[in-house]
Amino acid sequence: MTTENVPVPKPVPVPDELSGPFFVGAKDHRLMVQRCSDCDTFQGPGRFVCDNCLSDHLTWVQASGKGTVFSFVIMHQRYHPGFAAEIPYNIATVELEEGPRLLTILINIANDDIRVGLPVKVKFEDINQDISLPKFEPSPA
Repeated sequence: MTTENVPVPKPVPVPDELSGPFFVGAKDHRLMVQRCSDCDTFQGPGRFVCDNCLSDHLTWVQASGKGTVFSFVIMHQRYHPGFAAEIPYNIATVELEEGPRLLTILINIANDDIRVGLPVKVKFEDINQDISLPKFEPSPA
């Protein structure tokens, strides 16, 4: 028996102590970020201390889910066999209204239509019963 035509699954994140609240929120279709209780700075998930003041008084809060495309690339080469059927696909950095930037995939848009500054909103993709991933789609300005 050959395995040449057997699809390889995409890698799935494994939540840990630091990222757990992010993935718990995502499972409930809530985009969670961290906020410093001392200086009110928002930051992306998975920090032990505030990027701004180095305080360790961080709390998890729900973000608006709105942002803009800060940067993006179109992948034409297969780096993982799980993505082979989707080439070319995009990888984008979205800057949330709250300030943090998240690495993501843009959906419901042709790669040729993606541009820096494009308004986007979060849309969750349920990967399995335990993991949902935030992806972003175009949103009216």
